[in-house]
Amino acid sequence: MSAVTIATGLYDWLLFGHVVAAMAWVGGGLMLGVLSVQVVRTGEPGAVERFVGNLRVIGPRLLAPSTVAVLGLGVWMVLDNAAWDFGQLWVLLALGLFGGAFLIGAAHQSRRALGAERALERGDEEGARRELARWSWGYWLIVLLLVIAAWDMVFKPGL
Repeated sequence: MSAVTIATGLYDWLLFGHVVAAMAWVGGGLMLGVLSVQVVRTGEPGAVERFVGNLRVIGPRLLAPSTVAVLGLGVWMVLDNAAWDFGQLWVLLALGLFGGAFLIGAAHQSRRALGAERALERGDEEGARRELARWSWGYWLIVLLLVIAAWDMVFKPGL
């Protein structure tokens, strides 16, 4: 008999997927936040255009799937584990923090990214840089909400 147990059941796999998806979302957010600040500060010609172009790839291929996976797997874990329910404070906080991060992304981030694209189409690199700076502030707020959500997941206030 092996002393190492890899995973004992569905819940373990759900938790594993949830954590990996959260790592991708938070890690991707941190990387984008740092890069966006660098792009805004350097003023290097073409840097804003390259960054905004990369958002069209990174968003749908990394951030959107990880966001959906975090929510879906988290809800599935609550449904799968008799110890958790949707009335517990830590679950309500997690859903609220997720909702806040999602709304900022949908309402603010998408508008700022589109604004930067439109400014670039007009040849207004400075306008695009201003939009990217606003986008950066929004993404740092999302990262903050995700870090608070990680605290909530670890310490489970209300239990």
